[in-house]
Amino acid sequence: MAEKTKKTRQGSVISNKMDKSVVVLVERKVRHKLYGKYIRRNVKYMAHDESNSCNIGDTVLIEECRPLSKNKRWLVRSIVERSI
Repeated sequence: MAEKTKKTRQGSVISNKMDKSVVVLVERKVRHKLYGKYIRRNVKYMAHDESNSCNIGDTVLIEECRPLSKNKRWLVRSIVERSI
């Protein structure tokens, strides 16, 4: 049986107040059907950060995983860019 590829998203960390958890804001642009203007859509994901290395403002790559808690279904794969 072939293994499915896991979904990945890139976003910025907006909260790291929890232990081994971060909240990541992922922004995407969607084109309006009638007017053609691009609209920003935001989604917040809770992600598991095993080493507590993420800080607010960091750009991270998250990957889907099995449910780790009531709200956590994503895992921090890597830190793309550190905040200043």
